[in-house]
Amino acid sequence: MPRIQNDPNLQVCPDYASEDFVDTRAQLINENTTDRRWQQQRNDDREEQAHRQRLEDEEQERTNQERANEEEDARKEERKKNKYKYIPIQNSGIPNEPAITLSSYALRKLDKGEYVELWYFTNDGLDEASVKKTIDDDAMVLSTLADGSTAWIASATTRSARSIINDENLPFEEFCQACPRFLMAIEEAGWPQDRIRMTALFWRNLQVHSYRSLQDPLAQKTLLVYQAKQRKRWHIAAKSSIGPYNISVVNEKVLEDTRSRVYWEDRLKKDNARDYKVSLRYR
Repeated sequence: MPRIQNDPNLQVCPDYASEDFVDTRAQLINENTTDRRWQQQRNDDREEQAHRQRLEDEEQERTNQERANEEEDARKEERKKNKYKYIPIQNSGIPNEPAITLSSYALRKLDKGEYVELWYFTNDGLDEASVKKTIDDDAMVLSTLADGSTAWIASATTRSARSIINDENLPFEEFCQACPRFLMAIEEAGWPQDRIRMTALFWRNLQVHSYRSLQDPLAQKTLLVYQAKQRKRWHIAAKSSIGPYNISVVNEKVLEDTRSRVYWEDRLKKDNARDYKVSLRYR
């Protein structure tokens, strides 16, 4: 094998398009190959390569955009899931009065726009919430389900059934105490302004109703039962085909029917208590 005298890597490719290679090119030209067709082929190759490069660049740009969108969605989900972590720090100092501490159960209900008892907004409800805030919301607790079975569920999704007082059984003073706190809470929870105004007017109209000033002890009880029933029914209707309606105006007919029902329930309770005492006397 003959010895290679020069490094082929150092060789420079000749410029066959120059004048020095006119004769060489002439030998290659025929009816199927011309300078013009060769140049056109080279131009076509360059355009095809440029087209492929544009497609690759566009695909890369789409991929980068999709990745950026996924990262942005993940950040939004993180902020939504842990919104209190991202609340901007205010330029104020320590407040004179501590912030109201609601139970995690009540907060989750409000975030979903669902019904929650007013007891959570009374002094007793707030006191219990401040004590239980030391428990991790994600901690699992054993709970009895509606069908009687038991299951482990997050502590924040459970209500303190033993402590809660239903709306209709709240003292009227505690009802009035809880309403403004509830309104502040649903505003912080992002409820629409029309619902906040409706709820405020609903309770305001009940608190200034003529029943409140009557000497009849069952009159205020009637207002409490009315508001409890109507608020529950409103939340049920809001999730049905009926849809949410305006409950702020007191329906006097329904209120009167409620008063009659409250009277007869109270009468039955007193009759049963009297009969029980009589039965004990004659044993």
